[in-house]
Amino acid sequence: MVKQNRLNFIAEHKSIQSAHLKRNVLLDIFIPKKIIDNSWPSLLLINDGQNLQEMGFHGIIDKLAESNQIEPVFYVGIHAGKDRKHEYGTADVLDYEGRGSKAKAYNNFILKELLPFIHIHYGIEEFQKMAIAGFSLGGLSALDMVWHHPDIFSIAGVFSGSLWWRTKSLEDNYNEETDRIMHQLIRHGKYKPGLRFFFTTGSLDETADRNNNGIIDSIDDTLALIDELVQLGYYKDYDIKYINYDDGKHDIQTWGRAFPHFLLWSFNLLSKTS
Repeated sequence: MVKQNRLNFIAEHKSIQSAHLKRNVLLDIFIPKKIIDNSWPSLLLINDGQNLQEMGFHGIIDKLAESNQIEPVFYVGIHAGKDRKHEYGTADVLDYEGRGSKAKAYNNFILKELLPFIHIHYGIEEFQKMAIAGFSLGGLSALDMVWHHPDIFSIAGVFSGSLWWRTKSLEDNYNEETDRIMHQLIRHGKYKPGLRFFFTTGSLDETADRNNNGIIDSIDDTLALIDELVQLGYYKDYDIKYINYDDGKHDIQTWGRAFPHFLLWSFNLLSKTS
């Protein structure tokens, strides 16, 4: 199905039968019309693409494109499957309940099925930049993908990311210094030039405060992960952007509010660090 009722984008709904995920994957695709002029766009893949309509995504990207504030971007919203808690996560490490068991298969779907489909079907030889974003657990998945494939992706957008993802339950001698999976992957990793990270949280994301320090876990885990990136050599406000909304919640409305800021920071034509 193709819709051309937008000024700056052609919207398409596609599906791919994935051998890696063993399911049909639905896609919402937004093609910048400037692509017709043979100018290679950037690419943004978005986990939990089924949420984009509720977010008002069409309006967000059309307004930014119309104002010429961002470079042409080819957007792909990837709909989550019914096994979302296993397809998202960290590909090499399961959480304490065994979740994330299909995360490697999901990564293989993106690398070996989705990207070739986009290149071949739309005749795009290369992209200026390649980014992945996601919400909650989808944000963790996006960060894990970028971290492990810096030769392909350079930008991660993490909206209220599930950075609590851990190898032990809170009742099993949990230690946040050693048991948060993504923090450990970065702590024991190496600086990878060219990577950029956008994080957003809301002060009303949750009420949990497992270490009783007066900061909810969503914010605590995000700030701690940013610290790990800084320790490796990434710079705040240049390689890393963080926004917290005091009235923000763990919901689509808050993520939609943050999304224009992510796009401007990632693909701004005037400034790469604003």
